[in-house]
Amino acid sequence: MPQASAKAGSIRSRQKGAPARGAEGKPRIGLALAGGGPLGAIYEIGALCALEESIEGLDFTRCDGYIGVSAGGFIAAGLVNGMTPRHLCATVIENSAASADSFDPAILLHPAWSEFRSRLSMLPGLLASAAWKSLVGGRSVVSAMERLGRALPTGMLSSAAMGEQLREQFSLPGRSDDFRQLRSHLYLVATDLDSGEAVPFGTPGWDHIPISQAVRASAALPGLFPPVEIEGRHYVDGALKKTVHASLLLREGVDLLFCLNPLVPYEALAADEPQDPLLPRSGRKPRIARVVDGGLPVIMSQTLRSLIHSRLELGMKGYERSHPGVDILLFEPDHRDAEMFFANPFSYSHRRQLAEHAYQVTRAALRQRATTIERQLARHGLHLRRSLLRDPKRQLLGPIQPPSRTARAMQTLDAALHELEARLEQTPAA
Repeated sequence: MPQASAKAGSIRSRQKGAPARGAEGKPRIGLALAGGGPLGAIYEIGALCALEESIEGLDFTRCDGYIGVSAGGFIAAGLVNGMTPRHLCATVIENSAASADSFDPAILLHPAWSEFRSRLSMLPGLLASAAWKSLVGGRSVVSAMERLGRALPTGMLSSAAMGEQLREQFSLPGRSDDFRQLRSHLYLVATDLDSGEAVPFGTPGWDHIPISQAVRASAALPGLFPPVEIEGRHYVDGALKKTVHASLLLREGVDLLFCLNPLVPYEALAADEPQDPLLPRSGRKPRIARVVDGGLPVIMSQTLRSLIHSRLELGMKGYERSHPGVDILLFEPDHRDAEMFFANPFSYSHRRQLAEHAYQVTRAALRQRATTIERQLARHGLHLRRSLLRDPKRQLLGPIQPPSRTARAMQTLDAALHELEARLEQTPAA
């Protein structure tokens, strides 16, 4: 499978044999989106915008099948519900969509208070049990105190608000929170915490679970978010088993599969190479010479990325052997991309910067592999818009517009109402 190694981003593509066609003779197109938290979601939005506008005939809201893992499930669920990449950009990046559609990643920073209270309530009983086993049962203090680990929270942040907001968005006219009512197949993968098995919500037997709940389960990264309970079972991030789980779509007979993977290990010591002349140079210089200089958080990020990416590489080789007639295009950041590695996805200005960056490096990757990619796409009735790709002024986001007088007034009114509501809640009942 040829791989582009240009600094602007990477694409892997494969072309073998003549693909099968759908019932109407049209190619069946699938989309597989890996996880990566808010950072991954923002990257995928920027990359999807670049791909859709640069490839004539491509509509990511009309794919034949979608599979999403973790943050990728959030994006896939929006696309299958008719939310275009540009709409998702307005919703998540700019927060300029209709109020019902506005989504701020900072909503994921809400502490898991209910989890804290639940675990804290266990502490007196656990302390008493530990003391009894130590004083009466003859166990060592260390052995007895091990039971106190049960009082530790299973996650620090709550995803409940995200799930509720998704439920409201998917309940709007023309959308659905029910897998069975979608016009295309959607699969959201989570991991059953008690068995370690991958569970593909959206498949028969699992398609009655609300989509918003499945998104929460698929994105419940252990340690960060508590496991999500569904019908008496507990589920965590789907990436624990595989990175993209693309085999679910490949078994359905797709002809062309787009894969996006936001997380790649950072090559801090890689030699610099000439860049695409149309690619903006801002943010391309490494911020540290060695990963170890970044301390524990950077080391942990590098470790997680390396594990995820090694599994992805093995998976892609397996797909090549098992489905030689399918064209697969994998898009991911360049391994030397410091901006992607060190980005802060919760800052509004950084969200905009990161989305624009993902948009531009994806366009650069398409330019660098234009001949090969165009040949691949042509087999499925798709074509690159080369003139658009060569436009150096093309941008995803315009300059930030100051809020209008009406918008400022509404913000002030909203803040006043929240303050009034808080004070009323604190007032004792008569």
